[in-house]
Amino acid sequence: MTNIIHRRLGRSDLQVSPIGLGCMSLSGVYGEADDAQSERLIHHALDQGVNHLDSADMYGWGHNEKVVGRAIKARRSEVVLATKFGQVQLEGGTNGVDGSPAYVRKACEASLQRLGIDVIDLYYQHRVDPKVPIEETVGAMADLVRQGKVRYLGLSEAGSDTIRRAHAVHPLTAVQTEYSLLYRTEAEATRKTTTELGIGFVAYSPLGRGLLTGAIKSTADIGGRRAAHPRFQSGNLESNLKLAAPIEVLAAAKGCSPAQITIAWLLAQGEDIVTIPGTRYPQRLDENLGALAVSLSADEVKGLSAAIPAGAASGTRYPAGQMSAVNL
Repeated sequence: MTNIIHRRLGRSDLQVSPIGLGCMSLSGVYGEADDAQSERLIHHALDQGVNHLDSADMYGWGHNEKVVGRAIKARRSEVVLATKFGQVQLEGGTNGVDGSPAYVRKACEASLQRLGIDVIDLYYQHRVDPKVPIEETVGAMADLVRQGKVRYLGLSEAGSDTIRRAHAVHPLTAVQTEYSLLYRTEAEATRKTTTELGIGFVAYSPLGRGLLTGAIKSTADIGGRRAAHPRFQSGNLESNLKLAAPIEVLAAAKGCSPAQITIAWLLAQGEDIVTIPGTRYPQRLDENLGALAVSLSADEVKGLSAAIPAGAASGTRYPAGQMSAVNL
């Protein structure tokens, strides 16, 4: 599937496949990952016409960027490469955030070295640092643009006021937030702001971390990082699976998979949206790309939205500590 119609990110000249590849799972987050297989997966994605790869310095604490860098070394011109900074490891292994200008510069240099590239196409602050005014963080990020180390800027999990303040310092190209049929209240509020400002919207976890694929049936199917997420815990999981049932019904009627219906619904929300589902497996990547061939009528889109109302999900999308760091 190489004849993919691209979508433009914000007001930039970045033209990306509507379905990209989120690379987090290539660093052992959802189970052991093999680096050679991960590199082959990225090559397969590029062969299929996927040109949008999304990494971060905290995925495997540098491991992910090294894997991505090796995979794209001979194919850099085919890739719109996004990575993120801002999360740091504290003593004891917990996560913190650092949005200080000095850390912005340090983090960028480290990412460039690990990726083996001269310039990052899209550089995000991964989490907003409440201790540092966003104007200072984005000001330092803008310096990276002027220095030619970064092409465009973005924020991840930022609230509307933060987005406006950041955009006033330097135009943002994209904002990244979890967005799916199951978890969309915060994303849709954020998108009102990004649409107004002409900023692209990058939806991560479009499949609800697997909840909307039809593959998860009980808590026995949950392992790795998912087990810590309230959405997957007993009681919440059963409720969420009932909510997702209409997706499976429509998928059966259309002869496609629930994942394809879910992604097609998301892309139907507007041309400003692209998504970056993650996977370790070529067959899953191909399945996700199959969503581009799924046509949903306006009534079907509305019907799904009504059947799975915003805010109906049981359990937050992150554990309490991580929830305190999103939508800031």
